[in-house]
Amino acid sequence: MITLAVETSCDETALCLYDSKKGPIRDVLLSQAKVHSPFGGVVPELSAREHTRNLLPLLELLLKDTSFDLKDIDFVSFTLTPGLILSLVVGVSFAKGVAFTLGKPLVPVHHLEGHIYSVFLEKTVEYPFVALIVSGGHTDLFLVEDFGRYRFLGGTLDDAAGESYDKVAKMLGLGYPGGPVIDKLAREGEPKYELPRPMIFSEDLNFSFSGLKTAVMNLIRKEKNFKVEDVASSFQEAVVDILVSKSLKALDKTGIKRLVVVGGVSANSRLREVLKEKSEELSFKLYIPHPRLSTDNALMIAYAGTERFKRGITAPMDINPEPNIPLEEFGKLWS
Repeated sequence: MITLAVETSCDETALCLYDSKKGPIRDVLLSQAKVHSPFGGVVPELSAREHTRNLLPLLELLLKDTSFDLKDIDFVSFTLTPGLILSLVVGVSFAKGVAFTLGKPLVPVHHLEGHIYSVFLEKTVEYPFVALIVSGGHTDLFLVEDFGRYRFLGGTLDDAAGESYDKVAKMLGLGYPGGPVIDKLAREGEPKYELPRPMIFSEDLNFSFSGLKTAVMNLIRKEKNFKVEDVASSFQEAVVDILVSKSLKALDKTGIKRLVVVGGVSANSRLREVLKEKSEELSFKLYIPHPRLSTDNALMIAYAGTERFKRGITAPMDINPEPNIPLEEFGKLWS
């Protein structure tokens, strides 16, 4: 089975062709980072405009590079939810147009489900496992019992971890996106500033990053001669401490010894380093995809879409995108 996958949930325009037996045929992705950089974050209207502008040229590039006849796909998989509604509208409309023109089925995918299964593109993970999804828009913990069976364990009550990276980077005048540049600077600095770890000792599995972000803002205002590298290092250590602590608590509460960490922030070098150390110390299996698969991409949508199609799950042609269907509800709805 071969699918064309479409991902436009935020500010990455991505397409791919994926063969269920042979794996990826080709994927293409166009980042909008330069478009949104002057604003220090994603502007929804600009994001939707860029998707509209980029999808057809990307499809032409994909087909040219592969010499693939689009009529040979078996179905179209696409991100239905969650995401920026205007961006989703563009991607869903594009997917429906291709499916209608070719007379092919549509298969909806939840964006977070795609992230979870990005690790399966490299290595199959035994069920059940705990998944930490950590990105610019999400910081959530799930118990994954099987494909389509998800139990929400906890999530952020305010900012997502990646969102905090972007906001702190903006405070420091580092541009957008903030994650990669703070990660780089943190390796050159020292975590010399004491910053809070909100909710790190709470018994639940929820997160909070707004207080940490505010503490960084206050630090910048009070310190006259701070080193950007030291602020970056101090901030990153706090974020990593929170993420690792809650992930370990989730493993302890569930009694599971398998942890999957996905989403854009999973590409962070310090987070990977600490989790690797903890997995060796505490004897649990750790799965983190290659950084290229950590950020938004169409390959993860293709894999999850293929698993849905194998189970006979398709969508009607009048389906419309939704800004935020909870993953656990989506799993029950499309099963």
